[in-house]
Amino acid sequence: MKIIIKSCFYLIIIVFQCSLVTAQDLPEWQPELTETWEPVPKQVFSNPESPIPSDATILFDGSDLSQWEDSEWKIDNGVLHVEPGTGGITTKDSFGDVQLHVEWRIPEDVDGQSQGRGNSGIFLQGLYEVQVLDTYENATYTNGQAGAVYKQYPPEVNASLPAGEWQAYDIYFEAPVFREDGKLIKPAFMTVMHNGVYVQNHVEVKGPTILTGLPEYRKHEAELPLNIQGSRHKLAFRNIWIRKL
Repeated sequence: MKIIIKSCFYLIIIVFQCSLVTAQDLPEWQPELTETWEPVPKQVFSNPESPIPSDATILFDGSDLSQWEDSEWKIDNGVLHVEPGTGGITTKDSFGDVQLHVEWRIPEDVDGQSQGRGNSGIFLQGLYEVQVLDTYENATYTNGQAGAVYKQYPPEVNASLPAGEWQAYDIYFEAPVFREDGKLIKPAFMTVMHNGVYVQNHVEVKGPTILTGLPEYRKHEAELPLNIQGSRHKLAFRNIWIRKL
């Protein structure tokens, strides 16, 4: 027993001495070794009086539809009104990774239930949909309610306001990446805030939005136009801006 105790004691001394040698052999750590100076982030301005980032593209500010392809939607008092049965609207420009802000409103007198209450959608790259719908005290399938990545992910919480009130989406979208032969390298990812509340946290998009069946990626351009879906119902939009990331 004495031999074992003595051996353990010497082992501890040896380990301690080795650790001292290792520490002494290390170079003195300098703070500069973990500092990066390049590239320098560009300056982007935003403030409470004008919360739109200075590098954003204004898609609709209430004045005109010059950023969009021809549409039958109407502007009235700075608000873009969806005319039922006229189809959607599509941007002239194309986008990949983006930060998108959209404000929308379902009419207070909307009539219907489930998917029949102000149904529309925001289609990133014209393919990947965040659902627009009145789901304030309106039951529907959860991956089809407001804030859902349609038919893929229900929102984590229901942040809907009553019909007649303005609501806002802030969407952060990472576009999918494909190889030349069409093989998917990286899927799309989506983060969504609904009325300032996180409802989708960097979810992996399973493919383009489809109504029936399972989504499947197919190679497409790195940048594609944004689309807002038409509706059988009256809807309104305002304050739409986008930033390329």
